[in-house]
Amino acid sequence: MVRLHVNVDHVATVRNARGTAYPDPVEAARVCLEAGAHGITAHLREDRRHIVDDDMRRLRALVGKPAVLNMECAATDEMLSIALRLKPDVVTLVPERREERTTEGGLEVAGAGAALAERVRALLGAAIRVSLFIAPDEAQIRASRLLAVQQVELHTGEYAHAFATPRRDAELSRLASAARLASSLGMEVAAGHGLTRENVVPLVRITEIVELNIGHAMIADAIFMSMSGSVRAMLEAVGAKP
Repeated sequence: MVRLHVNVDHVATVRNARGTAYPDPVEAARVCLEAGAHGITAHLREDRRHIVDDDMRRLRALVGKPAVLNMECAATDEMLSIALRLKPDVVTLVPERREERTTEGGLEVAGAGAALAERVRALLGAAIRVSLFIAPDEAQIRASRLLAVQQVELHTGEYAHAFATPRRDAELSRLASAARLASSLGMEVAAGHGLTRENVVPLVRITEIVELNIGHAMIADAIFMSMSGSVRAMLEAVGAKP
């Protein structure tokens, strides 16, 4: 059964647009969990454009077992220090550039060198589960395995862009092959980026994918069907149970 983790970043985006205290991403997370989501994801970016440090502290206080708090962040000394202090259940290391609108592409693991390996070791040593957000590429998967991470999250952006085009099946096949390889190497497989209630349906037929991280589309759906309604609709789309 696939697990659904809801990314609440863009609740914070709306809040920050007016400099108010609302809508509160932590309250959104509470509603998501009550509606059946299995976990909460939040990306603490270097520029704090949406989620801020206090959000992460309050999310850590809110999210308890069996739910999971997944902190997305860049592989920097600052973020490593915050993660080691906060102790989220999972840290997902992602690429990050200030000028990007959203995360573009996967983390470069194969050519990352010693710095990434040292940060992964520090997180693992603190008993924090580590996931790497990577392209569905064999070299990146094998490099991730060498770092001994427990999970990879496959970047589904290219699939999402191709969903209404003839390229859809090729991108889906690429994700399926990557998921099989990662699973065969002993890593759990998650997927995320650009996923909607429509394009997620073929994706979850890839049985090696056991977790989804979905944010923007679910926050958009919540405008029309409420936050809890958005969670229930996505759970139904992926065939998951709370």
